[in-house]
Amino acid sequence: MRFGVSINGDQRPDMLRNLAQVADEAGVGTLWVASHLFQREPIVSAALVLANTPRLVAGLMAMSPFVMHPVHITMAAAALDEWYPGRVILCFGVGAPRDLAAIRMDTSKPLQAISEGIAIARALLSGEVVRWNGERYRAEGRRLSSGRRDIPIMVAASGPKMLELAGAEADGVLISAATSPAFIAWALGRVAAGEAKSMRRVHKAALVFAAVAEDGRSAQDRQRRSLAFVLRGRHHARNLALAGTPLDQAALARAFAAEDWLTVNRLVHDQVLQNHTASGTPEQVLAALQTYAAAGLDEIVLAGVSNGEELRSLLQTASLSTTQGVSN
Repeated sequence: MRFGVSINGDQRPDMLRNLAQVADEAGVGTLWVASHLFQREPIVSAALVLANTPRLVAGLMAMSPFVMHPVHITMAAAALDEWYPGRVILCFGVGAPRDLAAIRMDTSKPLQAISEGIAIARALLSGEVVRWNGERYRAEGRRLSSGRRDIPIMVAASGPKMLELAGAEADGVLISAATSPAFIAWALGRVAAGEAKSMRRVHKAALVFAAVAEDGRSAQDRQRRSLAFVLRGRHHARNLALAGTPLDQAALARAFAAEDWLTVNRLVHDQVLQNHTASGTPEQVLAALQTYAAAGLDEIVLAGVSNGEELRSLLQTASLSTTQGVSN
């Protein structure tokens, strides 16, 4: 089992530097840098991560072709790869619905936007002159000045059609945080349908909220607000249903908007934490990691980690889980 770690763009520079250095020293493969509007800019953050570590791969996570043209997204990934060859992953995604609504962005026909974005990126990264005249985007008669770059292209997905697209057209899939092992197993079934079309196997990763502490409760409490932020979205209804998790999403959305954290913490009850995170005591985290791995993942991306000390504790637990069978 490969382990990665993700950041949301809310870390100060000193916190990000510490987290990246701990991840690199511990042998984490990839630091996934989220592209969330109004947070710290992901391309800049990825460049600084690469500059301050000797081995860590930077994943540009869920770069949205609705916010930035696929040509510009590909330019950024190629420029980073030219400076740090083999240490960049490009991940396309539609973007967080509430972020896009905040800038009144038209997100119609998302499958087409992602598919055309992948096609343009592949053509540009081949080093050849691009001739793309799609329904949504155009890129004609130009090539990247950086030349051919060997950069994996992944898709952040949760809906059935986007998951299938990832299996058919991308090199990998990245599944959202706060998803349950039951949802991940279902999602990978949709990815497999796409793989059957392309006749190849793609990399399968998922963000997993994770925290560990000897008393368990303090680790779980650190996850409640992060879970609320994600699970309030209506697109997580299937995720909750497959896990058998009772949650009043409408009430949660209202409480979160009002910053009523007492109500938020009450609504994100212990069963939500049990079904949608790997958090608690070392034993609880071990069991959860094994369940997530058994769903069919190639990589667990540890999410909700604030600093290097938390990451060290999680990786120590994860290394124990590997010896106890997660890699099997």
